[in-house]
Amino acid sequence: MLIDITLKITPKMVTDAQGNEKKALVGHLGTHFDVMNKEFPLEYTERNAVVFDVSGVVDRDIEASDIDFSKVCKNMFVVFYTGYIEAEGYGSKEYFTNHPQLSNELIDLLLERGVSIIGVDFAGVRRGKEHTPKDQYCADKGVFIIENLCNLKNVLDKSSTFIANTYPMNYTDMTGLPCRVIAKV
Repeated sequence: MLIDITLKITPKMVTDAQGNEKKALVGHLGTHFDVMNKEFPLEYTERNAVVFDVSGVVDRDIEASDIDFSKVCKNMFVVFYTGYIEAEGYGSKEYFTNHPQLSNELIDLLLERGVSIIGVDFAGVRRGKEHTPKDQYCADKGVFIIENLCNLKNVLDKSSTFIANTYPMNYTDMTGLPCRVIAKV
């Protein structure tokens, strides 16, 4: 079974995002990679993946203790389902500024495990001034962040593990690359 976990963009979403996020139309609209100054390796287009349901974590960072690290392996696509994109809706100021975030410890442990991609159903692994430096930190270690995934509950309803097929646009010299992500369950 194939499940599209890419956010479908509407004209209203474009307008909302432009009004609340200055990079929204420079490769950062909807589901996208924060590639920073790196090239996305073609071998990353297909990865074993795991999605963790962390929707019960509220009013604090998502911590390493919130997931089963025994399921995280080298070269994986690790995804976090919070339900935030469905609850808040993409594009609002609230969406971009008050979203969940992963703890620095959790991010470091994922990098130590050698994951390839970290995916989230919100606007970034960290908020505000920490967003861009953390994206660069991960990219410098060969790990890419995919933001604004959706339909993750549909994947979880079938299985927590799947094959992730990810296809970024072939842009150059951009900090963000729109992409399509399909879960094969």
